[in-house]
Amino acid sequence: MEPIRKAALIEAAIAEIGEAGTLEVTVSQIAHRAGMSSGLAHHYFGSKEQIFLAAMRHIMTLFGDRVRAELAEAKTPRDRLNAIIAASFDPDEFEPAVISSWLIFYVQAQNSDGAMLLLNIYVKRVHSNLVFNLKQLTNEANAHLIASGVAALIDGLYIRQALGQNALDRFQTMGLVWDYLDLKLGQGGQ
Repeated sequence: MEPIRKAALIEAAIAEIGEAGTLEVTVSQIAHRAGMSSGLAHHYFGSKEQIFLAAMRHIMTLFGDRVRAELAEAKTPRDRLNAIIAASFDPDEFEPAVISSWLIFYVQAQNSDGAMLLLNIYVKRVHSNLVFNLKQLTNEANAHLIASGVAALIDGLYIRQALGQNALDRFQTMGLVWDYLDLKLGQGGQ
């Protein structure tokens, strides 16, 4: 029962935070949504921060699953780069509760060692996946530089899209990142 209850609390936390649009929700609210007592939620996670970090690990796992699904179809390094970009702008990434969780997570990382550690893992994983494929198309130094640019574009465009400040659709948004790749790789990756 423990894995089922933990999963229910994680889903409830994502929904509760998404509905509130803030981390100013209580463990009691999360537990109530999951159909259990706050004492049981504290037993499994210890604190609201730990529930939130578990929720973010879950969201990141789902993102990783989408990346792997996109990569399964990719044949070339460029296809693999396009797959990572496509997963980043998957419609599931724009569910309101997921958007709220990501935006709150970035803010939490400024004050929470646990959130910063998790964010660093995510950032390094995305960077290493981009660099791995870029190194097959340009030299290593340029691969790191281009990967940083791609990641910044993804994050910035995601935030604009999430906040409704990007009038472009999913494919136009991905096209901006693809255009950047074309430009940088067309210049020899410089």
